[in-house]
Amino acid sequence: MIKISNETKIGILAVVALAGLILGFNFLKGSSLFQHTKKLYATFDNVQGVEVSNPLQINGLTIGTVTSINEADQDLAHGVVLTITLKKDIHIPDDSYAQINTSFLGTAAIVIQKGVSTKFLDNGDTLLTRKKPDLISQVQESVNPVLTKLGGTLTSLDSLIQKVNTMFDPRLKNNFSAIIANLAASTAQLQVMLNTQTGELAQSLKHVNAFTDNLAKNNDHITHTLDNVEKTTAHLAEAKLPETIESLRGAINQMQTLVGKLNSNNGSLGMLMNDKKLYQNLESSTRSLNILLDDFRVHPKRYVNVSVFGRKDKSGPLTAPLSDSTAAPQPKK
Repeated sequence: MIKISNETKIGILAVVALAGLILGFNFLKGSSLFQHTKKLYATFDNVQGVEVSNPLQINGLTIGTVTSINEADQDLAHGVVLTITLKKDIHIPDDSYAQINTSFLGTAAIVIQKGVSTKFLDNGDTLLTRKKPDLISQVQESVNPVLTKLGGTLTSLDSLIQKVNTMFDPRLKNNFSAIIANLAASTAQLQVMLNTQTGELAQSLKHVNAFTDNLAKNNDHITHTLDNVEKTTAHLAEAKLPETIESLRGAINQMQTLVGKLNSNNGSLGMLMNDKKLYQNLESSTRSLNILLDDFRVHPKRYVNVSVFGRKDKSGPLTAPLSDSTAAPQPKK
Protein backbone atom coordinates (compact mmCIF):
# COMPACT_ATOMS: atom_id res chain seq x y z
CA MET A 1 0.00 0.00 0.00
CA ILE A 2 1.31 3.35 -1.07
CA LYS A 3 1.57 5.80 1.70
CA ILE A 4 0.67 9.44 0.75
CA SER A 5 2.39 12.10 2.63
CA ASN A 6 0.57 14.95 4.26
CA GLU A 7 2.19 17.48 1.95
CA THR A 8 0.78 15.66 -1.08
CA LYS A 9 -2.66 15.58 0.47
CA ILE A 10 -2.47 19.31 1.21
CA GLY A 11 -1.38 20.00 -2.39
CA ILE A 12 -4.20 17.93 -3.89
CA LEU A 13 -6.71 19.62 -1.60
CA ALA A 14 -5.41 23.06 -2.64
CA VAL A 15 -5.76 22.20 -6.35
CA VAL A 16 -9.30 20.92 -5.87
CA ALA A 17 -10.22 24.02 -3.88
CA LEU A 18 -8.73 26.30 -6.54
CA ALA A 19 -10.62 24.49 -9.30
CA GLY A 20 -13.84 24.70 -7.31
CA LEU A 21 -13.24 28.40 -6.76
CA ILE A 22 -12.74 29.01 -10.49
CA LEU A 23 -15.79 26.97 -11.44
CA GLY A 24 -17.92 28.71 -8.82
CA PHE A 25 -16.79 32.17 -9.91
CA ASN A 26 -17.57 31.40 -13.57
CA PHE A 27 -20.91 29.93 -12.55
CA LEU A 28 -21.78 33.12 -10.67
CA LYS A 29 -20.84 35.13 -13.78
CA GLY A 30 -23.18 32.98 -15.85
CA SER A 31 -20.56 31.02 -17.76
CA SER A 32 -19.76 27.35 -17.72
CA LEU A 33 -16.51 25.60 -18.48
CA PHE A 34 -18.28 22.46 -19.64
CA GLN A 35 -20.49 24.10 -22.22
CA HIS A 36 -19.47 25.21 -25.71
CA THR A 37 -20.01 28.96 -25.95
CA LYS A 38 -20.01 31.51 -28.78
CA LYS A 39 -18.52 34.96 -28.37
CA LEU A 40 -19.54 38.20 -30.06
CA TYR A 41 -17.98 41.64 -29.90
CA ALA A 42 -19.55 45.08 -29.83
CA THR A 43 -17.79 48.47 -29.94
CA PHE A 44 -19.32 51.58 -28.31
CA ASP A 45 -18.04 55.11 -27.94
CA ASN A 46 -19.33 55.24 -24.37
CA VAL A 47 -20.20 52.28 -22.15
CA GLN A 48 -21.16 54.26 -19.04
CA GLY A 49 -23.22 52.03 -16.73
CA VAL A 50 -22.12 48.76 -18.38
CA GLU A 51 -20.31 46.25 -16.17
CA VAL A 52 -19.11 42.70 -16.53
CA SER A 53 -21.99 40.19 -16.21
CA ASN A 54 -24.58 42.65 -17.55
CA PRO A 55 -27.08 40.73 -19.69
CA LEU A 56 -27.44 40.59 -23.45
CA GLN A 57 -31.12 40.51 -24.42
CA ILE A 58 -33.10 40.00 -27.57
CA ASN A 59 -36.90 40.39 -27.55
CA GLY A 60 -36.68 40.53 -23.75
CA LEU A 61 -34.88 37.15 -23.53
CA THR A 62 -31.41 37.02 -21.93
CA ILE A 63 -29.17 35.06 -24.30
CA GLY A 64 -25.74 36.01 -22.94
CA THR A 65 -23.65 38.20 -20.67
CA VAL A 66 -20.84 40.72 -20.93
CA THR A 67 -17.68 38.87 -19.99
CA SER A 68 -15.08 41.60 -20.51
CA ILE A 69 -14.73 45.29 -21.22
CA ASN A 70 -11.56 46.47 -22.98
CA GLU A 71 -10.30 49.56 -24.76
CA ALA A 72 -9.96 49.33 -28.54
CA ASP A 73 -6.71 51.33 -28.42
CA GLN A 74 -4.69 53.26 -25.89
CA ASP A 75 -6.18 56.62 -26.95
CA LEU A 76 -9.77 55.25 -26.99
CA ALA A 77 -10.02 56.73 -30.47
CA HIS A 78 -11.95 53.71 -31.67
CA GLY A 79 -14.10 53.28 -28.58
CA VAL A 80 -14.53 50.47 -26.04
CA VAL A 81 -14.95 46.81 -27.00
CA LEU A 82 -17.39 44.58 -25.14
CA THR A 83 -16.90 40.84 -25.24
CA ILE A 84 -20.25 39.07 -25.05
CA THR A 85 -20.57 35.36 -24.35
CA LEU A 86 -23.74 33.70 -25.59
CA LYS A 87 -25.46 31.13 -23.35
CA LYS A 88 -28.12 30.18 -25.89
CA ASP A 89 -27.70 29.16 -29.50
CA ILE A 90 -29.86 31.87 -31.06
CA HIS A 91 -29.69 32.83 -34.74
CA ILE A 92 -28.87 36.53 -34.89
CA PRO A 93 -29.09 38.18 -38.37
CA ASP A 94 -25.86 39.91 -39.34
CA ASP A 95 -27.71 43.20 -39.98
CA SER A 96 -28.89 43.34 -36.35
CA TYR A 97 -27.56 46.10 -34.14
CA ALA A 98 -26.95 46.44 -30.40
CA GLN A 99 -27.59 49.40 -28.14
CA ILE A 100 -27.18 50.11 -24.45
CA ASN A 101 -30.40 50.58 -22.47
CA THR A 102 -30.01 52.18 -19.05
CA SER A 103 -32.79 51.98 -16.47
CA PHE A 104 -33.70 54.67 -13.94
CA LEU A 105 -31.83 52.64 -11.29
CA GLY A 106 -28.59 52.90 -13.26
CA THR A 107 -28.39 49.24 -14.37
CA ALA A 108 -27.54 48.68 -18.01
CA ALA A 109 -28.27 45.92 -20.49
CA ILE A 110 -27.19 45.29 -24.05
CA VAL A 111 -30.30 44.98 -26.23
CA ILE A 112 -30.21 43.57 -29.76
CA GLN A 113 -32.64 44.83 -32.39
CA LYS A 114 -33.05 41.99 -34.88
CA GLY A 115 -32.48 42.58 -38.55
CA VAL A 116 -34.05 40.89 -41.56
CA SER A 117 -30.98 39.27 -43.15
CA THR A 118 -30.93 35.53 -43.75
CA LYS A 119 -27.21 35.39 -42.90
CA PHE A 120 -26.46 34.94 -39.19
CA LEU A 121 -23.59 36.00 -36.94
CA ASP A 122 -20.98 33.35 -36.13
CA ASN A 123 -18.47 32.96 -33.30
CA GLY A 124 -16.09 35.92 -33.17
CA ASP A 125 -18.20 38.26 -35.30
CA THR A 126 -18.80 41.90 -34.34
CA LEU A 127 -22.27 43.32 -33.73
CA LEU A 128 -23.34 46.56 -35.31
CA THR A 129 -23.99 49.18 -32.65
CA ARG A 130 -26.18 52.22 -32.33
CA LYS A 131 -26.17 54.89 -29.70
CA LYS A 132 -29.46 55.30 -27.88
CA PRO A 133 -30.06 58.81 -26.53
CA ASP A 134 -30.46 58.94 -22.78
CA LEU A 135 -33.41 60.49 -20.98
CA ILE A 136 -31.69 63.84 -20.57
CA SER A 137 -30.90 64.01 -24.28
CA GLN A 138 -34.51 63.17 -25.19
CA VAL A 139 -35.80 65.86 -22.85
CA GLN A 140 -33.32 68.32 -24.31
CA GLU A 141 -34.41 67.47 -27.86
CA SER A 142 -38.03 68.10 -26.86
CA VAL A 143 -37.25 71.32 -25.02
CA ASN A 144 -35.00 72.85 -27.70
CA PRO A 145 -37.86 73.60 -30.18
CA VAL A 146 -39.87 75.14 -27.36
CA LEU A 147 -36.93 77.30 -26.38
CA THR A 148 -36.51 78.36 -30.00
CA LYS A 149 -40.18 79.40 -30.25
CA LEU A 150 -39.91 81.18 -26.91
CA GLY A 151 -36.89 83.09 -28.17
CA GLY A 152 -38.84 84.17 -31.27
CA THR A 153 -41.76 85.25 -29.09
CA LEU A 154 -39.46 87.30 -26.88
CA THR A 155 -37.95 88.92 -29.99
CA SER A 156 -41.43 89.83 -31.25
CA LEU A 157 -42.35 91.16 -27.83
CA ASP A 158 -39.22 93.28 -27.79
CA SER A 159 -40.14 94.71 -31.21
CA LEU A 160 -43.66 95.46 -29.96
CA ILE A 161 -42.29 97.25 -26.91
CA GLN A 162 -40.01 99.32 -29.13
CA LYS A 163 -42.97 100.32 -31.32
CA VAL A 164 -44.99 101.26 -28.26
CA ASN A 165 -42.09 103.36 -27.03
CA THR A 166 -42.09 105.27 -30.32
CA MET A 167 -45.68 106.36 -29.58
CA PHE A 168 -44.33 108.47 -26.75
CA ASP A 169 -42.09 110.39 -29.10
CA PRO A 170 -42.68 114.16 -28.60
CA ARG A 171 -43.76 114.49 -32.24
CA LEU A 172 -46.58 112.00 -31.66
CA LYS A 173 -47.78 113.18 -28.26
CA ASN A 174 -50.52 115.34 -29.77
CA ASN A 175 -51.87 112.48 -31.86
CA PHE A 176 -51.70 110.15 -28.89
CA SER A 177 -53.55 112.67 -26.73
CA ALA A 178 -56.24 113.06 -29.41
CA ILE A 179 -56.67 109.28 -29.56
CA ILE A 180 -57.04 109.13 -25.77
CA ALA A 181 -59.60 111.96 -25.88
CA ASN A 182 -61.62 110.20 -28.59
CA LEU A 183 -61.55 107.01 -26.58
CA ALA A 184 -62.79 108.88 -23.52
CA ALA A 185 -65.63 110.49 -25.51
CA SER A 186 -66.61 107.14 -27.01
CA THR A 187 -66.60 105.58 -23.56
CA ALA A 188 -68.86 108.35 -22.23
CA GLN A 189 -71.32 107.89 -25.11
CA LEU A 190 -71.31 104.17 -24.54
CA GLN A 191 -72.00 104.75 -20.85
CA VAL A 192 -74.98 106.94 -21.77
CA MET A 193 -76.33 104.24 -24.08
CA LEU A 194 -75.93 101.64 -21.37
CA ASN A 195 -77.70 103.76 -18.74
CA THR A 196 -80.42 101.57 -17.21
CA GLN A 197 -82.89 104.47 -16.95
CA THR A 198 -82.54 106.75 -19.99
CA GLY A 199 -80.08 104.94 -22.23
CA GLU A 200 -81.09 104.09 -25.80
CA LEU A 201 -80.09 100.50 -25.30
CA ALA A 202 -82.19 100.27 -22.13
CA GLN A 203 -85.19 101.78 -23.97
CA SER A 204 -84.77 99.33 -26.82
CA LEU A 205 -84.69 96.46 -24.36
CA LYS A 206 -87.87 97.80 -22.74
CA HIS A 207 -89.60 97.86 -26.12
CA VAL A 208 -88.44 94.33 -26.79
CA ASN A 209 -89.77 93.23 -23.41
CA ALA A 210 -93.12 94.92 -24.09
CA PHE A 211 -93.33 93.24 -27.48
CA THR A 212 -92.59 89.83 -26.01
CA ASP A 213 -95.19 90.45 -23.27
CA ASN A 214 -97.81 91.25 -25.91
CA LEU A 215 -96.88 88.11 -27.77
CA ALA A 216 -97.28 86.10 -24.56
CA LYS A 217 -100.68 87.69 -23.83
CA ASN A 218 -101.96 87.05 -27.36
CA ASN A 219 -100.54 83.58 -27.55
CA ASP A 220 -104.02 82.00 -27.64
CA HIS A 221 -105.18 84.33 -30.42
CA ILE A 222 -102.06 83.66 -32.42
CA THR A 223 -102.53 79.92 -31.96
CA HIS A 224 -106.20 80.22 -33.04
CA THR A 225 -105.18 82.25 -36.11
CA LEU A 226 -102.54 79.72 -37.06
CA ASP A 227 -105.13 76.93 -36.67
CA ASN A 228 -107.50 78.79 -39.01
CA VAL A 229 -104.71 79.30 -41.52
CA GLU A 230 -103.87 75.61 -41.31
CA LYS A 231 -107.52 74.66 -41.87
CA THR A 232 -107.78 77.07 -44.80
CA THR A 233 -104.69 75.65 -46.43
CA ALA A 234 -106.09 72.16 -45.87
CA HIS A 235 -109.35 73.15 -47.60
CA LEU A 236 -107.40 74.70 -50.44
CA ALA A 237 -105.40 71.51 -50.76
CA GLU A 238 -108.62 69.48 -50.95
CA ALA A 239 -110.29 71.88 -53.43
CA LYS A 240 -108.49 70.40 -56.41
CA LEU A 241 -107.22 73.77 -57.54
CA PRO A 242 -105.20 72.40 -60.47
CA GLU A 243 -108.32 70.77 -62.01
CA THR A 244 -110.38 73.94 -61.41
CA ILE A 245 -107.71 76.15 -62.95
CA GLU A 246 -107.46 73.79 -65.92
CA SER A 247 -111.26 73.94 -66.46
CA LEU A 248 -111.19 77.73 -66.17
CA ARG A 249 -108.40 77.87 -68.72
CA GLY A 250 -110.48 75.75 -71.11
CA ALA A 251 -113.51 78.03 -70.67
CA ILE A 252 -111.34 81.10 -71.32
CA ASN A 253 -109.96 79.48 -74.48
CA GLN A 254 -113.51 78.75 -75.71
CA MET A 255 -114.56 82.34 -74.93
CA GLN A 256 -111.56 83.64 -76.84
CA THR A 257 -112.52 81.44 -79.81
CA LEU A 258 -116.10 82.75 -79.71
CA VAL A 259 -114.98 86.37 -79.53
CA GLY A 260 -112.62 85.72 -82.42
CA LYS A 261 -115.45 84.37 -84.52
CA LEU A 262 -117.63 87.38 -83.61
CA ASN A 263 -114.87 89.73 -84.68
CA SER A 264 -114.41 87.92 -87.99
CA ASN A 265 -116.78 87.98 -91.01
CA ASN A 266 -117.33 84.23 -90.79
CA GLY A 267 -120.72 83.11 -89.49
CA SER A 268 -124.03 84.85 -89.10
CA LEU A 269 -123.20 86.68 -85.88
CA GLY A 270 -119.89 87.85 -87.25
CA MET A 271 -121.46 89.13 -90.44
CA LEU A 272 -124.32 90.68 -88.48
CA MET A 273 -121.89 92.56 -86.27
CA ASN A 274 -119.34 93.49 -88.93
CA ASP A 275 -121.30 93.72 -92.28
CA LYS A 276 -122.94 97.20 -92.47
CA LYS A 277 -124.87 96.32 -95.64
CA LEU A 278 -126.53 93.36 -93.96
CA TYR A 279 -127.53 95.61 -91.11
CA GLN A 280 -129.04 98.13 -93.54
CA ASN A 281 -130.93 95.36 -95.35
CA LEU A 282 -132.33 94.07 -92.07
CA GLU A 283 -133.32 97.60 -91.09
CA SER A 284 -135.00 98.13 -94.48
CA SER A 285 -136.82 94.80 -94.25
CA THR A 286 -138.04 95.64 -90.81
CA ARG A 287 -139.30 99.04 -92.01
CA SER A 288 -141.14 97.46 -94.95
CA LEU A 289 -142.71 94.90 -92.66
CA ASN A 290 -143.89 97.68 -90.33
CA ILE A 291 -145.42 99.53 -93.28
CA LEU A 292 -147.21 96.38 -94.46
CA LEU A 293 -148.59 95.67 -91.01
CA ASP A 294 -149.74 99.26 -90.59
CA ASP A 295 -151.36 99.25 -94.04
CA PHE A 296 -153.07 95.96 -93.27
CA ARG A 297 -154.40 97.44 -90.04
CA VAL A 298 -155.59 100.71 -91.61
CA HIS A 299 -156.89 99.32 -94.91
CA PRO A 300 -157.96 95.75 -94.20
CA LYS A 301 -160.48 95.85 -97.13
CA ARG A 302 -157.60 96.08 -99.52
CA TYR A 303 -156.44 92.66 -98.50
CA VAL A 304 -159.69 90.97 -97.40
CA ASN A 305 -162.94 91.53 -99.40
CA VAL A 306 -165.80 91.15 -96.91
CA SER A 307 -169.27 92.48 -97.66
CA VAL A 308 -169.77 93.63 -94.15
CA PHE A 309 -167.38 96.51 -94.69
CA GLY A 310 -169.11 97.73 -97.84
CA ARG A 311 -167.30 98.44 -101.00
CA LYS A 312 -163.68 97.88 -101.58
CA ASP A 313 -161.24 100.50 -100.21
CA LYS A 314 -159.61 102.12 -103.21
CA SER A 315 -157.28 104.48 -101.32
CA GLY A 316 -153.55 104.28 -102.04
CA PRO A 317 -151.27 102.06 -99.98
CA LEU A 318 -149.13 103.41 -97.14
CA THR A 319 -145.64 104.50 -98.00
CA ALA A 320 -144.39 104.95 -94.43
CA PRO A 321 -145.21 103.26 -91.16
CA LEU A 322 -147.68 104.93 -88.89
CA SER A 323 -146.40 106.66 -85.81
CA ASP A 324 -146.43 104.49 -82.70
CA SER A 325 -148.35 106.09 -79.86
CA THR A 326 -146.12 104.36 -77.30
CA ALA A 327 -142.92 105.48 -78.96
CA ALA A 328 -141.34 108.90 -78.81
CA PRO A 329 -142.54 111.27 -81.55
CA GLN A 330 -140.37 111.35 -84.72
CA PRO A 331 -139.12 114.71 -85.94
CA LYS A 332 -140.80 115.98 -89.12
CA LYS A 333 -138.80 115.99 -92.28
